[in-house]
Amino acid sequence: MSTSTAAAADTSRQDLGLWFLHQSRLGSLRGPADMDEDEDSPTELNTNNSSGGFLVVSPDKLSAKYTNVNLHGHDVGVVQANKPAPVKRLVYYFEIYVKDAGAKGQIAIGFTTENFKMRRQPGWEVNSCGYHGDDGLLYRGLGKGEAFGPTYTSDDRVGGGINYATQEFFFTKNGTVVGTVPKDIKGPVYPTIAVHSQNEEVQVNFGQQPFAFDLKEYEAQERMKQQMMIEKISVPTNVSHGIVRSYLLHYGYEDTLNSFDMASKSTVPPVYIAQENGFDEQDIVYALNQRNTLRQLVRHGEIDSALVKLREWYPQIVQDDISATCFLLHCQKFIELVRVGSLEEAVKYGRIELAKFFGLPVFEEIVQDCVALLAYERPQESLIGYLLEESQREVVADTVNAMILSTNPNLKDSNGFLHSYLERLLRQLTACSLERRSLSGDQGEAFHLHRVLNRCKKPKLGAS
Repeated sequence: MSTSTAAAADTSRQDLGLWFLHQSRLGSLRGPADMDEDEDSPTELNTNNSSGGFLVVSPDKLSAKYTNVNLHGHDVGVVQANKPAPVKRLVYYFEIYVKDAGAKGQIAIGFTTENFKMRRQPGWEVNSCGYHGDDGLLYRGLGKGEAFGPTYTSDDRVGGGINYATQEFFFTKNGTVVGTVPKDIKGPVYPTIAVHSQNEEVQVNFGQQPFAFDLKEYEAQERMKQQMMIEKISVPTNVSHGIVRSYLLHYGYEDTLNSFDMASKSTVPPVYIAQENGFDEQDIVYALNQRNTLRQLVRHGEIDSALVKLREWYPQIVQDDISATCFLLHCQKFIELVRVGSLEEAVKYGRIELAKFFGLPVFEEIVQDCVALLAYERPQESLIGYLLEESQREVVADTVNAMILSTNPNLKDSNGFLHSYLERLLRQLTACSLERRSLSGDQGEAFHLHRVLNRCKKPKLGAS
C-alpha cells in the first residue's frame, strides 16, 4: 500500500470512529419513543372567539350554556377551542357531555377553521364539519345534512376526532364510533361546539378527564390495520433469508449465523441476490471469526482482552491512542469498572487513559459524562445512566466491527462497513414514510423505527 493510500485509509477510519462517537453521544439525548412531537393541544374554550351574546362560558372555560331564546338561524351559540387540533399524531380526539339538551336539543360538535362565522352551526358553512344532536345528521358545508348517526340528548357523551392515518373525521356516542367522513378541510381546524336553544348546556373534555371512548384501543386497532396491510405484501422467502443472513454476517454474529443456516437449510431455497443490486457477501464475510470474538468480548465488558486482540490482529486500528475508537474503548473500560463498583481503580484508570482526551472538544462531553458516574450512588438511575446500558456496549462493539471491515483490502462497497443491508432498507423505509407524511401536509404520527420495533417486541437479531 502506498503512503498516500495508507494516509487516506487512516483518515477514513478516523472519520468512521467519529461517526460512532456521535452515535454514542446520542444515547444521552434519547427521549421516550412514544412521545408526541412538541405541539400545543387544546385545553379550554376560547372566550375571545365565540358568539358570546348567545351563550355563557363557565369560569373554568370548559362548559357553555345557551341563555337566549333563539329567534333566527344565525342566533347560534358557537365557541371554538383555544388552540387548533394538533396534527403530528395518529389521532386527535375530544368529547362533550350533554348536561342539558334544553328546549330543542340543537347541540352540535365538530371542527371549524379559524375564520369560521361564529353565529352558524359547524357544518353550515364551508370548511367546517359538524355532527348535530337534534337530527343525527352530519353537515359538511353544503347547507344540507346527510344521514349519519343517532340523535343525542341529555346525559349523552359525544366525541369528535381526526384520524390522520386515514385522513378522516370520526364521531362517537357514549363510547362507540358512530361513523366517519373524509377530512376535506385544508389547514388547521379547531374543535368546536354549538348550542342553539334555551338552557342547552354542554361540558367539554379535552383530555383532562378519562374519555367515554377508549382512545388507546382505537389507536391500537388503527396500527394493527397498518400492520396487516404490510403483512399482505409478499416477500420471497429466499430474499428475506438473504437479508437476515447478511445482517448476521455484517455484525459478526457467527454462532447465530451457523444456527440460522442449519435451521433454514431444509426449508429455504438457495439464496441468490444479484450483484448489481449491491450485494457482495465477500465484503461482510471478511474476518468473521475475529469480529465475532471481539464483539463477544466487548458485549461481556472484557475491554482489556478486546484491546489485546486488536493490537495483535489489527494494530492499525489502535495505533493512534487518541483516536475516536480508542477513546470509546477506554471509556467503556472506565464504565465497566464503575459498573462493578471498583471506583478507586476507575479513578486511576481515568487519570491514565481518559486524561489524554481532556481538552479535546470532540471528546469533552462524553468524558464529562463518564467522570460524572463517580458522583452518583446509583448511577444507573441518573441522567448519564445511558452509559451503563447494554446499548452503549453495542455502540462500542459496532465501532470495532466497522473498523475491522474497513481494513478489508478487497472492499468493493466503500460504505458497506457502516450499515448492513437490512439497516439500509429500514433507512429507506423511514425516508419513504417521512416523504409520505410530508405529502399530507406533515399531518399524522411521525415515523420512529425504534417505536415500531419496540411495539413488535421482537428480540434483537444475534442476541444469542
